[in-house]
This record gives sequence, structure tokens and C-alpha cells, in this order.
Amino acid sequence: MKNSFVYILTNTYRTTFYIGVTANLTKRLAEHYEEKASKFTKKYNTKDLVYFEVFTDIEQAIAREKQLKNWHKEWKINLIKTSNPTLKTLDY
Repeated sequence: MKNSFVYILTNTYRTTFYIGVTANLTKRLAEHYEEKASKFTKKYNTKDLVYFEVFTDIEQAIAREKQLKNWHKEWKINLIKTSNPTLKTLDY
């Protein structure tokens, strides 16, 4: 089975968050870093990975992405802090 990922990127100051879904997290992060992935990432400089979830079903990953995009900013920060309390940039 191929894994899918829901991920959250943020900027240096941790004020803006980008939520995405992908089947290849390493490749997608490189695209964000090179500013080839999304206009939002380029505009708000959201390149730091602070959170991700792994799914075995792409449909579940897409549903989770949509759910998280509807969350309030505070809820997103609290979710991130459950596994990354200091909001440090994660390596993947």
C-alpha cells in the first residue's frame, strides 16, 4: 500500500499555516522550498514543516485535509503542539 500524507507548513514567525495533501512528502516539501508548489507558499513563505499525518488511503487523507482547513487557527496550533510542542521545523 502507498502512504499518503496531510501536512502543515508555516513561516518563520509561525503566524501563517498551509495545509496540504500528497503521496510523496519529500518531493512535495522540495517543491514548496523551491516555490514551485503553490502561490500561497511563495506569498507567505510557508516552508517549515511542523506537522504531518500518514494515511494508507488517499481518500481519508483528502477528507482530513478538508477538515483541518476548516479549523480555527488556534485549533491547528493545538493539534501541532500535541506532537511538536515547540513548533520546531521537522525533518522528513
